[in-house]
Amino acid sequence: MISVTENIAKLTWQENQLHTSLDNLRGQRSKVKEHKQLAQELSRVVSKRQNLQDWAIFELGMPVHRLNSPLLGIVEQLKITPGGMGEVWVSWDGLLQIPEQPNMLQIDGAAMAKIIAVGDRVEIVEGHEESGKIFTVERLLARGAVETSDENIFEREKWQKVEQADQKLVQTRSEDDEYLIHSSSFSQEPQMVTEPTEELGSKTSETTITVNTIATQIEELTEEEEKERHRLELKVERAFVEAGTSLRELRDKRLYRSTHTTFETYCRDRFGFTRANATYLITGASVVDNLKKMSTNGLQILPSNERQTRPLTKLEPNEQRQIWQQAVEEAGGKVPTGRIVQGIVQRLKEKPLVKASDFCAVGDAFILTRLEGAERKYNGCWAIARELRDFTIAVDVYDNTLTVKPDNLDPIDLPDVRRQLPQTLKRIRRLRETGLLSRCVYTILESIGRQTYLDDFEAELLSFMEQRYGIEN
Repeated sequence: MISVTENIAKLTWQENQLHTSLDNLRGQRSKVKEHKQLAQELSRVVSKRQNLQDWAIFELGMPVHRLNSPLLGIVEQLKITPGGMGEVWVSWDGLLQIPEQPNMLQIDGAAMAKIIAVGDRVEIVEGHEESGKIFTVERLLARGAVETSDENIFEREKWQKVEQADQKLVQTRSEDDEYLIHSSSFSQEPQMVTEPTEELGSKTSETTITVNTIATQIEELTEEEEKERHRLELKVERAFVEAGTSLRELRDKRLYRSTHTTFETYCRDRFGFTRANATYLITGASVVDNLKKMSTNGLQILPSNERQTRPLTKLEPNEQRQIWQQAVEEAGGKVPTGRIVQGIVQRLKEKPLVKASDFCAVGDAFILTRLEGAERKYNGCWAIARELRDFTIAVDVYDNTLTVKPDNLDPIDLPDVRRQLPQTLKRIRRLRETGLLSRCVYTILESIGRQTYLDDFEAELLSFMEQRYGIEN
């Protein structure tokens, strides 16, 4: 029976042959029908080859998730259909097995690494509304997300595992080390210790035990050893940089094209990387290349893993260097954690709070911008300041009152418009308060609520609606 690897190789050969045949037919008008048939056959072969390549990376018992799905499943069966296509049968609830297309699945790296288990406790990190709280894990989800016993769901970056046993062990070791430091003379001379031993007849004798106390001694390295140590440390610290640089070359030179049509599928099949994983490594390597420019002696402190570079990837090169230097200082001259770097970036993004009374006055007119969530629909609408609070402003829009920050308000400087809008708002509100409007009228009022001034037709239309519903000016 032909193996999957052999089948992939055969399909790859067929694919190359079909490409050659199509190239030979290109431009020949008399061969249009034949060209179409070959193109269809090529599409079938490529689809089948890609399916088998995607299928071949999975193994029984492997944790997987669907693209854009929070569910975590286990591979229960791997089947080849009579037509030669691969199917991955996955259990999503521990019972029912469902056949899945391989290209719709991804290996779940977090579950493979067993970073967390049901019953473990997690602490929510800073920046989340539940920051500092500890929960028990009830269910594992895709990409390291967890569902707790309180039915809360936290993404991987929002929690850290509570290592109670490790903390106790570190504390015990620290106490033991302190005891040894204060009680030992650190001599290499053997010490004689006597311990009572119990023998037959309940008689006690003394057994002499010789204990060599190891002296703490710092040894100088030779010049060659110092160079070797520095070389190896650089390899350890910059392994992800070498990976990112290599991936960038593979991508830019398209060295994957002999076996794969896209860089994404190549990374997944060859290294088990998702597209995001590869991108993080590539951009992280670029960040390190930029940070190297801070010094020319090669001894500056650089990131030791990709997570430390991730907050810097969207910044300008000069900003990357400044923030990294500040992070190193905050870490006491050591390699800072990704959390330290992220914290500095976040602080720089946050603008100082502006007092509402220093920003505007009641009755001022603005255009709303940068609103999020349910209030996004009001972006582009005009608004009138209604109440000034400490650092927020209550504003009236055509159908609601919102509480916003000064950052969400773009002032309207045209005097005529600023005089007209409060009166327009009053007229819209009076119409809406009748409660008798048709759907068409509501739509028109919403449109007027987005116009910074009324043209002649819109003014006449507004007057007509007021007359229609018996509202006097």
